[in-house]
Amino acid sequence: MRTLNDFNFKNKKALIRVDFNVPLDADFNVTDTTRIQAAKPTIIKILEDGGSCILMSHLGRPKGVQDQFSLKHIVSKVEDIIGVETQFVADCIGEDSVTAAANLEPGKILILENLRFHEEETNGDHAFAEKLAKLGDIYVNDAFGTAHRAHASTTIIAQFFPEKKCFGYLLEQEIKSIDKVMKTGEKPVLAVLGGAKVSSKITIIENILDKVDHLIIGGGMTFTFIKAQGGNVGDSICEDDKMDLALEILKQAKAKNVQVHLPVDVIAANAFSNDADTQVVDVTNIPDGWQGLDAGPKSIALNHDVVMQSKTILWNGPLGVFEMENFAKGTIELGNSIVEATKNGAFSLVGGGDSVAAVKQFGFEDKVSYVSTGGGAMLESLEGKTLPGIAAILE
Repeated sequence: MRTLNDFNFKNKKALIRVDFNVPLDADFNVTDTTRIQAAKPTIIKILEDGGSCILMSHLGRPKGVQDQFSLKHIVSKVEDIIGVETQFVADCIGEDSVTAAANLEPGKILILENLRFHEEETNGDHAFAEKLAKLGDIYVNDAFGTAHRAHASTTIIAQFFPEKKCFGYLLEQEIKSIDKVMKTGEKPVLAVLGGAKVSSKITIIENILDKVDHLIIGGGMTFTFIKAQGGNVGDSICEDDKMDLALEILKQAKAKNVQVHLPVDVIAANAFSNDADTQVVDVTNIPDGWQGLDAGPKSIALNHDVVMQSKTILWNGPLGVFEMENFAKGTIELGNSIVEATKNGAFSLVGGGDSVAAVKQFGFEDKVSYVSTGGGAMLESLEGKTLPGIAAILE
């Protein structure tokens, strides 16, 4: 696996695929700088070697050239965070970009305009990738969030740098963290899977059953498992057409000696609202007209015990409707347990949109071992797929 440390960038132009697809407010201010911060160590290493950085990224899903998706809006924020003068060129290919790249001095940064202003980017166009490739000497992929897409700048471009391509620090860390859970993690290994639907997690569950010792299932998908086993789930969310699948998963887990932990009690509400009436009920006996919206106190205690005996922990998906304060406790307490286990030496990886949002919201971000930056890419890795952006560097 070629990484940044295999190269000296002195007097070299590093062409770096970053993921600066950051949220902007109505005045085009960056509202979450996580992804820019995440790319900083890679950029700094190259600049300190005496090289320069040409950054390419997409922003949003533009239809052609649209000003609100221009990367010019983030230049000053990148400059603030990296602490280095940053130039911008209003296209990613063409004469202006060629000139700007050629004139870029060591120690400086150049941001290219949004790659997706050209449909050739998402089409994985060979000629477009070749034009981008001419701008730099060494290709660095540091965009885990797009590593699952075979786009021109994430995958196709790598073939123009047969000996001069590598992973940036962020992508290297992502790969190692997932490997730690899936291949090299110290046992017992625990996966916590939450979220609303079994259907969105089927391939992950099937792939990780060979790797884990414990599986905590929480969130809305709980009720498909409970109903499949004959429980009454009231008005809780449930995928009736996935009940046979839920039983099959439980059967496979048993055959593979994986202990599955479902909630035993829930906080039920008489409406999907933070102001609804609530009661703690047995998960197999939720009254009609009521729906389970969070893990109950007994379930929280049982989860804590499982987490505390685990040495490697993957957390993907919340245990309740954490966006509503009255149904956030299960998710918060799980986070507290994982933080405690991490302090005691466990390795903890958090990934997937909602669980990442939860760890940020409740202040766990710096207290777990690693928070993944790529939602879809992380999920596809857990499903056992080889991501094209990663394969292109390894080839």
